[in-house]
Amino acid sequence: MSSVSLLKLKLSALSVYNGLLESELIDSFSKLLDSMNKSPDKFAKSWGKFFSVLSAKGYADSFSDALFNTVIYDDNIFTRTAAGGDISPIQSQTMAAVNKDIATLNEIAQISPEMLIEAYPRRAEFGENPFDILPRWECGSKVMTAEEMTEYHASNGCGEYARYIAFVRRNGKSIPIPNPDRISLDSLKGYEKVRQPVVDNTIAFVEGLPANNCLLYGDRGTGKSSTVKALLNEYYSKGLRLIELPKAYLSEYPDIVQEIAGLPLKFIIFIDDLSFQAGDESYAALKGVLEGGIASRPSNALIYATTNRRHMLNETVSARQGDELHAADTIQESLSLSDRFGVQVTFLAPARADYYRIIHALARERRFNVDQVELEMAAEKWALSKGGRSPRTAVQFIDYAEGRLARGLNL
Repeated sequence: MSSVSLLKLKLSALSVYNGLLESELIDSFSKLLDSMNKSPDKFAKSWGKFFSVLSAKGYADSFSDALFNTVIYDDNIFTRTAAGGDISPIQSQTMAAVNKDIATLNEIAQISPEMLIEAYPRRAEFGENPFDILPRWECGSKVMTAEEMTEYHASNGCGEYARYIAFVRRNGKSIPIPNPDRISLDSLKGYEKVRQPVVDNTIAFVEGLPANNCLLYGDRGTGKSSTVKALLNEYYSKGLRLIELPKAYLSEYPDIVQEIAGLPLKFIIFIDDLSFQAGDESYAALKGVLEGGIASRPSNALIYATTNRRHMLNETVSARQGDELHAADTIQESLSLSDRFGVQVTFLAPARADYYRIIHALARERRFNVDQVELEMAAEKWALSKGGRSPRTAVQFIDYAEGRLARGLNL
């Protein structure tokens, strides 16, 4: 059996890392090895496909790096256990299989184009210099050791939680968001003092200190959701992740807890634009999630929620009818949910002066060259047309103004 045939056999025999065979990179490389016994045109076609995959991933100059960045995101019994920081529970036979898989992957990482050309039995049919026809890639050193992989997963988690920073919950799955909103804290003008308790709480959380669930409530467009997204972008490099949990899927919270409890990451479970109608079953579900439910909150998860309503439970006049005891119970029920958030902050619509300060800060950031009075008058007119002043309205106006100024038009 040739060395290439043996390598193909080893690749097919991946066990713990068997899932890698479904990856685009490994699949195209495997097909390239298969083509070694085929006609020159099929061999060249498989070669081109593999090189295309390698180039598309930005790794034509380092096959070993491409392989490493495929391997580290695999989700298997070894990576999941390593993410918990202790691989001792893994059976010895399984660990032996892990080491064999890693040895195979390290061997693959060092396969150069020259080695494949030399091993191809019909290479003479390419002419004197086959490298004039086939593109080359750079191979590299070993991908990893089991010890290095254990250390990596203990710090970064495993699977898609290591690859992505933001997710949304849908029908029993946490679906990755490949391109989350990249808004930063620096880009949020105004409300610095208002959001500081949330920032401080998040810093404590990522540092492993005691922290609270957070409720951000107030007027629309004041930056409640943007604050949460900006915090993710600020601290994801320290292990922070975000899972958006729509109200309709609150019942899946125990499943999320089970998935993330053993991971060495910090998770914000984000519930946006929260409000309830009387009799809404998800209201009781959220109360149980926040405190007192069977599925207790793990130490690596907090709930951050936003709402336009202070008490979140919509009340009607008829709901308050009855004796005094009933009325008191209704009010207490309305208050009880918000009370379960340890940190509560209020985002109110800005006064005119505050709105202008936001406008000027954004204008300076984008280097506008325009009279301040003219800018304020245009911004006020814009706010009136949009139903009121808010940071969101300010950003929309600045985008509008930048477009006009860039075309040499007046505001």
